[in-house]
Amino acid sequence: MSFSDDLVQWYQNNKRPLPWRDTHDAYVIWLSEIILQQTRVEQGLPYFYRFLEKYPDVGSFAAASEDDILNLWQGLGYYSRGRNMLKTARMVQEEYGGIFPESYDQLIKLKGIGEYTASAIASFSSNEAKAVVDGNVYRVLARYFGISEATNSPKGIKTFQLAANDLLNKQNPGLHNQAMMEFGATLCKPKNPACGICPVREGCYALANNVIDALPIKLNKVKIRERYFNYFLAADEHTLVMNRRNDKDIWANMYDLPLIETATLLPPEELLALPGLTELFGDTIKIDEIFPVKKHVLTHQRLFVRFIKLQKQPIKLKEEWFNTDINNLKKLALPKVIFIFLKNIFNL
Repeated sequence: MSFSDDLVQWYQNNKRPLPWRDTHDAYVIWLSEIILQQTRVEQGLPYFYRFLEKYPDVGSFAAASEDDILNLWQGLGYYSRGRNMLKTARMVQEEYGGIFPESYDQLIKLKGIGEYTASAIASFSSNEAKAVVDGNVYRVLARYFGISEATNSPKGIKTFQLAANDLLNKQNPGLHNQAMMEFGATLCKPKNPACGICPVREGCYALANNVIDALPIKLNKVKIRERYFNYFLAADEHTLVMNRRNDKDIWANMYDLPLIETATLLPPEELLALPGLTELFGDTIKIDEIFPVKKHVLTHQRLFVRFIKLQKQPIKLKEEWFNTDINNLKKLALPKVIFIFLKNIFNL
């Protein structure tokens, strides 16, 4: 049997029972693919069910507000995915009459859909012969063929795509792609792969040459930026002051607390002496509690977050600050680090 035949046979006997595998509905497949980008299946599955229940078709998704989508997305991270999904849903509603495209050439034009996602949706929904290359497939190809090109280099991307195209079962590309992805996710894992039960172990370069842990190769291009966020909690029994973030930074258009960002982690007395602080919070600013600094890691940024609880008093509200009832917090799209803090403070 061929590589593809061996892998498909393994897949049919070992695949996880995931809900999006029981449908050819391009909308449902799109929903699952975007939610699972940068997200483990175990974490993404509850979100998939919640989104599908609230937005069973692209028309209902397109009619939602950005706040609705981001609120439901809360905790998944990479919030631009949620915003791009809303743009895509509205584009499908307006330009395709609410019928989600199934062809690669149409899908690739939609917001937030790249080559991988377009290939996945096209092959799973209409069996279009497009080879899917995601992180799991990169790993399988690198190990099996001994590809030493970096997965994130221009030459490497081209090399891996050609290898995936050569392997693709043109008669049943959807099943082949599913098998490749599942194999990489559950058996040919990054660490401690199950080589002893691998259905294609006989032809594997990495196993034969003892370089399993060395492949695939990825260039480290990410420069981590460190930032220091000082959040101020000004609240009484019923209300608190919130901040609506702009669209030029992380957590675009979401909600957090009044914030002062500093170049370093300042001692509290230096923080309170900053110019402009008393202008915002008053000359008689009083601190009730300073919470321990929390480290919050994003893809390209490392945040050091400190919450400072103030005695609530009249403050000068900046344009983006507003008072809100504590009971409304669950309706706001909050970054995870903010939500967890407020949840603990107010027993949400």
